[in-house]
Amino acid sequence: VRMKRFRRHGQESHRDRIKQELYGFNKTVEHGFPHQPSALVFSPSLQLLAIGTRSGAIKLYGAPGVEFMGLHDENAAVTQVHFLPQQVSGCSKHTFNLLTDPFLVPSVSASPSVTRVTAVLTHSSGDLLFLGTEGGHVFVVEVPGFRELEERNISLENVTNSLPEDYGGRRSLEHVESLQENPVNPRQVLIGYGRGIMVIWDLERQSAVKHIPATQQLESVWWTEDGGHVLSSHSDGSYCRWMVAGEGTQSEQEKSEVPYGHFPCKAISKIIQLPTEQGPPFLFLSGGMPRASYGDRHCISVIHSKTHVALDFTSRIIDFFVIRDGPDHTGDPSALVVLVEEELVVIDLQTEGWPVIQTPYLVPLHCSAITCSHHVSAIPLKLWEKVLSAGPWPITGGQNLSPDAPQRDLLLTGHEDGTVRFWDASGVCLYPMYKLSTAGVFLTDAEPNDNMNQCTEGEWPPFRKVGCFDPYSDDPRLGVQKIHLCKYSGYLTVAGTAGQILVLELNDEAAEQTVEATVADLLQGQEGFRWKGHTRLEVKEEPVRFPPGFQPFALVQCQPPAVVTALTLHSEWKLVTFGTSHGFGLYDYQQKSNVLVRCTLNPSDQLAMEGPLSRVKSIKKSLRQSFRRIRRSRVSLRKHHVNSAAKVQEANARLEAELAEMELAPVQRKIEARSSDDSFTGLVRTLYFADTFLSDSSHHTPSLWAGTNGGSVFAYQLRLPPVERRAEDPVSAHPGETKEIQLMHRAPIVGIVVLDGHGSPLPEPLEVAHDLARSADMQGCHQLLVISEEQFKVFTLPKVSAKMKLKLTAIDGSRVRRVGVAWFGSSRSEDYGESGLTVLTNQGDLHVVSLPGVKLQVQYPCIRREDVSGIASCVFTKHGQGFYLISPSEFERFSLSARCVVEPRSLVEVPSQTPSTTLPRAQPDGLSVKHRYTPTASLYSVCYIATHDHLTARFIITNLTHGNCQSSLCVCCLTCSFLTAVLQEIQKSLEGYQP
Repeated sequence: VRMKRFRRHGQESHRDRIKQELYGFNKTVEHGFPHQPSALVFSPSLQLLAIGTRSGAIKLYGAPGVEFMGLHDENAAVTQVHFLPQQVSGCSKHTFNLLTDPFLVPSVSASPSVTRVTAVLTHSSGDLLFLGTEGGHVFVVEVPGFRELEERNISLENVTNSLPEDYGGRRSLEHVESLQENPVNPRQVLIGYGRGIMVIWDLERQSAVKHIPATQQLESVWWTEDGGHVLSSHSDGSYCRWMVAGEGTQSEQEKSEVPYGHFPCKAISKIIQLPTEQGPPFLFLSGGMPRASYGDRHCISVIHSKTHVALDFTSRIIDFFVIRDGPDHTGDPSALVVLVEEELVVIDLQTEGWPVIQTPYLVPLHCSAITCSHHVSAIPLKLWEKVLSAGPWPITGGQNLSPDAPQRDLLLTGHEDGTVRFWDASGVCLYPMYKLSTAGVFLTDAEPNDNMNQCTEGEWPPFRKVGCFDPYSDDPRLGVQKIHLCKYSGYLTVAGTAGQILVLELNDEAAEQTVEATVADLLQGQEGFRWKGHTRLEVKEEPVRFPPGFQPFALVQCQPPAVVTALTLHSEWKLVTFGTSHGFGLYDYQQKSNVLVRCTLNPSDQLAMEGPLSRVKSIKKSLRQSFRRIRRSRVSLRKHHVNSAAKVQEANARLEAELAEMELAPVQRKIEARSSDDSFTGLVRTLYFADTFLSDSSHHTPSLWAGTNGGSVFAYQLRLPPVERRAEDPVSAHPGETKEIQLMHRAPIVGIVVLDGHGSPLPEPLEVAHDLARSADMQGCHQLLVISEEQFKVFTLPKVSAKMKLKLTAIDGSRVRRVGVAWFGSSRSEDYGESGLTVLTNQGDLHVVSLPGVKLQVQYPCIRREDVSGIASCVFTKHGQGFYLISPSEFERFSLSARCVVEPRSLVEVPSQTPSTTLPRAQPDGLSVKHRYTPTASLYSVCYIATHDHLTARFIITNLTHGNCQSSLCVCCLTCSFLTAVLQEIQKSLEGYQP
């Protein structure tokens, strides 16, 4: 009887407990700027900012680190967001809990658009919500129950009957464009209609007390704080000032002005006027530019006394608000906050020149398209202080309860315009710290003296460029493809699209120097190849002045100038290695000379000669390769049928013998070997430095390892001169005894790791010298772990004989796309932890593979398999976390570690004072000025979708939760919904009326 080996139940349960202490998957926080924002609101009393998006997300931000997020079930755009005063509810975490509580706006038989909500007013009493519609009606809704008060509805018929008979636009007032509450008398509401007419409605008498006979199409309305004037902006680029105080039913126009000339202008979509304690008021206008000359500009004009500036943004304006000083938030304007389509811009109104304030969150990561990412953990304080920059932030709501970050982490992003940006990734906020540009080294089409931030004296309109979003690159060859930073020495390498590799060092002072270029000919004189791609970047011959920070001092240019696909820096040896689709090289940046150049190009790799910017595609070659694969599969199938009968018994016998000696393995699918004729087999995917045993088992030496797209691994032994002779004697590279390892299936190599005698990954360069890691064990046998897209294979060194492997593709058909080495600390014991491989597959799944046993530990779904760009952008950290792009402007942060989790933990305290019964004017967010200390504010958003017979709107009550606090924000959102039932009692209010 054959015995099968099974693990004991006690061993399995013990290992399962360890896994629970080591691993745990969480998506923790989203960094960056929300994709496709659609609505904005700010609460002065709570000091919270809320943004809605087209995908149905609502995000709240307060002080740095205070963040909340909610997402509607329906993928519906949020069109409006408002805070509701005096709402309180319970809480538990830092997310939104969406609880459906529908309120249906009635439909009429004429058109679904008649009941589309176009304007919303939250009354300062906290009890009423006014909804203006496309058909001209105003519905009054009781909150928080969202019950319609039919007797208080303001119908279009009643408003029309209250107008003078001689008013020409009496028959068609169009939609409700704006609703405003009287700042000194909350019993009066101003209703502005699209046709231009405005009516002041008395809520107690249920009648109109005054009308404002504007004749131009209405865009926006603002009621001044003293209650005496109303400002209206219009579609012709004009704004008017109306006197509304005093007796009489008709208001008089005091002033009408077109700020930007007598030629046709675009509409002024929003107007705000705020007083100052001493001096004239601030006036803010959105739009109004001359249509013919500047109709494509996105501007907000700020006018104060004799200062007039047209802030010119790089993308479409969504909305804006103004933050005010004082304990009651009624003082002088202090900051202008503008949400545009691609960024959030904050202007300091109290500093001369009105400079831009650096935002601690909502930073546009995509100001230039992100092309690569690099994460560095545990940054030394010396380096950190050299790149750190900070400033004040005017939004201070809530408290950040997250503990201080245990270490300082940097996330570096490379961009299409040749810049590298440094981000503080230690906590919840991804804060910008430093920006480096590599374009200054090269000759490009950019004008060196082009300064777009300053307008020419006397220019009209007085434009001033603001914002950093700039999606256009002067030269696509400048795009950064690979980054490697040594946190101990301060050396940085940056590689780009045109085969350029820059080596930079950190300097506290500005320097003017010439960067010498070294050419690395990766073809090594091979004939028959002609590069069809872009040309090499030209280097400036004259000295270039570099500001303090990272300054380039060495440059390597690959020939052909193909995209750099792999890059590794070893600052202790003063070496940098790089790879492209044609081969790899080794560069000594201390002596500024090439050490090694190796061509890996296969004779059939014609596509590798075209380059990423070439549009030439070899269709014939692709078809030929496809037919070859089909022919090979048919031939192998026929051979299998011919020889199958003779080999059945032999195969069964061999299979039984193997099963008798090993554990039962999962069912594995057959993986067909890839052909050497496949394109880009010579593309270098990974490069690795290691001090290990390459020639014999008694002498360890520095070595260089390179893995290609065709499943080949090249090994080179490096000979470094003594330290005292390092600057004079050259470094040499020699092929190891095993010059090349060729994997059977020719799967692309995505990672190489050398394990020491204890089975631990080798420490980073200079890590041991700084007493941050123990020295590698050189007594035991070292192992080489080669990670391909299909499997993990372990070889012994120096003989390079296969020891064990884990087949990933054969089990579930997935392929490795990203891999990293991480340390997983136990959540229960500070002294225990394990090393492992973090793996992301093409299916979007995350795996953790143990070291040195190479066994699959856990598996979690993370990214949709269709999200190819998200999978390609993933970067792992050294402590089990990771980042990937969920949109061009947002990183999703996740954690595989049970101990190392970075997530927002915030508290929004509820003011305890109860407002009085007499309520003064509401702020733009619906909060009272005099009694701003309401129990708290609520939030709701508005979005719609029409069915073929009616349109419905649904309010969603939302609990905003944070930590273990005892109170929270109550958020209600009006979102799109395909609801089939309509409240009969609401429909009765419109029966018999046809607009």
